[in-house]
Amino acid sequence: MNTATKLSGFALGLAAVFGAAYGVGQVAGPDTPAVATRHDAANAGHADGDHATGAAPTSHLPGGLLVSDRGYTMQPVTEPAGEFAFRITGPDGAPVTRYDVAHDKRMHLIVARRDLSGFRHVHPELAADGTWRVASPLAGPGVWRAFADFTPTGGEPLTLGVDVTVPGALEERPLPTPATSATVDGYTVTLTGTPQPGRTAQLTLTVSRDGKPVTDLQPYLGAYGHLVALRQGDLAYLHVHPDGAPGDGRTAAGPAVTFFAEVPSAGSYRLFLDFRHGGAVHTAEFTVVAGDPGVPATTAAPAAPASPTADAGHGAPGHGHN
Repeated sequence: MNTATKLSGFALGLAAVFGAAYGVGQVAGPDTPAVATRHDAANAGHADGDHATGAAPTSHLPGGLLVSDRGYTMQPVTEPAGEFAFRITGPDGAPVTRYDVAHDKRMHLIVARRDLSGFRHVHPELAADGTWRVASPLAGPGVWRAFADFTPTGGEPLTLGVDVTVPGALEERPLPTPATSATVDGYTVTLTGTPQPGRTAQLTLTVSRDGKPVTDLQPYLGAYGHLVALRQGDLAYLHVHPDGAPGDGRTAAGPAVTFFAEVPSAGSYRLFLDFRHGGAVHTAEFTVVAGDPGVPATTAAPAAPASPTADAGHGAPGHGHN
C-alpha cells in the first residue's frame, strides 16, 4: 500500500477531476465467463500523450482516475469465470515483475461498484510473466472500478484504475444517507469528525462490540486500520493508514483509530474502514458530506493542520498515512 502522511487534498487523492470514455479488454467475473472493461476519458490518451509526446505529467491528478500514468498501464487479462487478472506494463511496454513491498504486500487491489454499493480489498498473487491473479472480488452485476495500488521497484507509488462491467440485471442503489455510526459483523463503529474542504480535519473511528470498547484490535497489514475514501461520481481514490503504528510504544490497539483528512472540495464521499479483530477483517462503511457543495473550496479560510506523526511526509496522489 503506497502511503504518505495524511489525506492531503486531492493532490493526494480526492479531486474533482472526472471523465469517462471506453477502452477494450476483458476479465472474468464471479457470475459470468467474461466481463467487459472500460477506461476513463483522459486515460485513453495519457499513455501516449503524457509519455510519448512529453505532455504535462499527470501526477497532480488524484489516484485511480487514470488507467495509464507515468508510463505504467493497467491491462486486464482474460481469465476463466471466477478469476480476476491483470498486468501492469512499464514505460518499455513490458509487464512489470518487480514491486516493492508496502504494508506487507506488493499489490493491493481495491474494487468498488460505481454506485458505491460494493467494496472489496484483496491481494492478488504475481506470476512469473507479470500477471496478477486473484479469485474475483466482483460480487454481482454492475460497473466496478478496480484500483491497482502499488510501487514498482525503482519507481514512484501509483494507483491506476479501470472500469470493469459484470453483465447481468443491474439495480442501481442510492448512496446511503450520512451517518456517524455503522454496524458490521456485530461491531459498532462510530465516526467523530467531518472532512472540511481546504482544511485538515481529524477523523476518529471508534470500535465497540456488545456495548464495550474493543481495546485489542489486531494489526492488519502493519496498522490497526485502513481507510479508503471514494468520492461520489468520479470515485477518486485515497487509501490511508492511521496515526501511529502497532508496537511503536504510543499507539493503543483501539478502541479509537485516528486519521487526518484534508479535501479541497465539497461533496459526498463513501468511507470504508478495514480493521482486524477476532482473527477476521471487518469493513465498516460510512457516507460523509464535506462542506457546502455550493461553496468553492478556494473560499475556505486556511486552518492549522492537526499534528501528524513527526516522521511523516507527503507522497503520491491517492496515498497517505499518519
